[in-house]
Amino acid sequence: MTTSLSAVPVLVNSCAGKMGHAVGEAVLESGNTLLPYSVAGPDVGVDVVNCAGQPIQLVPPEEAVSLITRLKEEHPELIVVDYTVPAIVNANADMYCSLGVPFVMGTTGGDRDALKAAVTASEATHAVVAPQMGKQVVAFQAMMQRMSEMFPGAFNDYTLSVVESHQKTKVDTSGTAKAIVESFRALGVQPFDDDDIELVRNPNDSVDRMGVPETYLDGHAYHTYRLTSPDGTVAFEFQHNVNGRAIYAQGTVDAVLFLHRQLYGKPGGATQKLYDMIDVLEAGVMR
Repeated sequence: MTTSLSAVPVLVNSCAGKMGHAVGEAVLESGNTLLPYSVAGPDVGVDVVNCAGQPIQLVPPEEAVSLITRLKEEHPELIVVDYTVPAIVNANADMYCSLGVPFVMGTTGGDRDALKAAVTASEATHAVVAPQMGKQVVAFQAMMQRMSEMFPGAFNDYTLSVVESHQKTKVDTSGTAKAIVESFRALGVQPFDDDDIELVRNPNDSVDRMGVPETYLDGHAYHTYRLTSPDGTVAFEFQHNVNGRAIYAQGTVDAVLFLHRQLYGKPGGATQKLYDMIDVLEAGVMR
């Protein structure tokens, strides 16, 4: 059994994936407790993975409820981290809510409105839900949002183009790109749909066009947002380029510690059900 002064017990689903594996390592590096289990799909092909020297037993999805129920009894302050795949985001969130276990949802995609509604409607679940866990990228995202609120229409009739490059295994459009596009819409750009975001997933294009180092083709996020005035005489360009997964893994651990602090670190517990990474940033207690 843990206490609020102990290392936080964390279950990462799934440590078999590259992002989940990176989070598992970050949990251990932070001095918290990575539980030696992980729910993983049947296509993984192994029963155990090694995470920074710690063996992690992979558990099939049909055993997830019994596993989490048992771990919650053994570790009452358990927090689950989800880095699975977009197709099962909502099913996983519904499961966590039904079990009353707090969680950090780092997986992108799925029906985000339904996901948030499930957390809000649950009786005992609290969660941090964010499509972007990199603290510095979230800060940029928040800056753009606040600029749109303070200066609506500042870029009236400007043309927007957005190109984002990720590893070829990322099947969905970046949630960060969608959020920043929403801010640009409020700033007055010409009509721009999420479907207008250009996705670069071909490794050759990522290297030749976007400048991604070959060593990071299997884990990167390069985004370019370009605004051009109606007469073409003025242009603004915003970029954020990330190599590797460490920035997201570290931010995820901060989200875990934030959620644990909200639940167990103050009298009365958490004051709201649903948080995002901006809440984590505004708390000002990141490592």
